[in-house]
Amino acid sequence: MANKTQSKSGNRPRSVSKRTAKRRASAAPKLTASTADRHQLYTAAVQNVESEIDFIDETYETLRGKKAKRLREDFCGTAQTSAEWVRRRPTNEAVGLDLDEATLQWGRDHVLSQLTSEQLERLTLKNRDVRDPGKKGQDMDAILAMNFSYNALMVRADLLEYFKAVRKSLAPGGLFFMDCYGGYESLMEQEERRKCEGFTYVWEQVRYNPIDASLDTAIHFEFKDGSAMRDAFTYHWRLWTMPELRDLLLEAGFTKATAYWEGDDGEGGGDGNFQPATEGDADASWIAYIVSEID
Repeated sequence: MANKTQSKSGNRPRSVSKRTAKRRASAAPKLTASTADRHQLYTAAVQNVESEIDFIDETYETLRGKKAKRLREDFCGTAQTSAEWVRRRPTNEAVGLDLDEATLQWGRDHVLSQLTSEQLERLTLKNRDVRDPGKKGQDMDAILAMNFSYNALMVRADLLEYFKAVRKSLAPGGLFFMDCYGGYESLMEQEERRKCEGFTYVWEQVRYNPIDASLDTAIHFEFKDGSAMRDAFTYHWRLWTMPELRDLLLEAGFTKATAYWEGDDGEGGGDGNFQPATEGDADASWIAYIVSEID
């Protein structure tokens, strides 16, 4: 990702290109490593839940001719996306699943606390494995696995089990949304920096093993006073390729697993417009969606 003129993705992980939308300025300008909150920094630097929900809303309506109502956010973390979903319409309901109770609690304290009591009634957070979503996580119009968190399922049988659980959890006509990334820069051991409001976001690809496709990565934050928050987030993943993911989705029982590829802005970057595609450019780095359907 060193050559930005060849990259559509910007710094990973993120669900959409950094060129797609203006990010919320949720971080204060005078931050230091000792005063900053890593989850707030992550939200400001990485997430763009508004654009993500726009894509889900528009794609579901295009394919199904109506609005989705029930959404499940797998690997939900602080539940930013679930909160955005219930804010959108009074008919929307969300369920968020994650194994990290401390992160879920941060979301309750800092994200869900900003919702109205009526919105809170339509949002449920559960500390449980996404492969065992429970009754609340069934009969969904849309299920999401964003920010590449499914890469934590590094064994093929485990990822297949998850995809089968997703298929069983969808209502008739339901859709499964994933993001994925690739390109030859995704295999390089390197650091990339991006200026944000009050801090610098650093994405480091620490180690890649081509034999088993395991990838160790880290997010660091650097501040104007010279301090740094190293290893604010670390990940040990398998970097699944899009063909592998699509094959597994079909094996799990989905009838379609369509790639949605980002258009070009004419200057070597992404235009934020993701459309169904059977061919993509061999960019140095790219981010795309996979939308999977059932009969």
